[in-house]
Amino acid sequence: MVKFKIIVSDPEAGTSKVVELEEARAVPFIGRRIGETIDGAVVDLPAHKVQIRGGSDKDGVPMRGNVHGGVRRNVVLSGGAGFSPKKKGERKRKAVRGSTITDEIVQINMKIVEKPAAKVTEAKAQQAAK
Repeated sequence: MVKFKIIVSDPEAGTSKVVELEEARAVPFIGRRIGETIDGAVVDLPAHKVQIRGGSDKDGVPMRGNVHGGVRRNVVLSGGAGFSPKKKGERKRKAVRGSTITDEIVQINMKIVEKPAAKVTEAKAQQAAK
């Protein structure tokens, strides 16, 4: 049983939306990678384009774009997703997930990269009327 909690962020408005997908609706995400852009209709945002930014598995282990595959690996990190160094030059071996979405991923983070043009012009027209 595949079940994803998808967090879609809107950087322009500074808001986010949570969408839960199960079974057949979640299958299109399997095999996708961090950085891919997909159609927003999959996450209830028709005419939008959304980009996969990351995610985590059931234990909270984060995905990293520079680790290939979808398995959990122990890698030496000096910063970024999965490790915040406390001292300059600090490195540590930490568990992270690869950049490919598998059925073991629970949460997927996405951001809106393209909105429909009609809504933008409509919003500007409303602001100009005020």
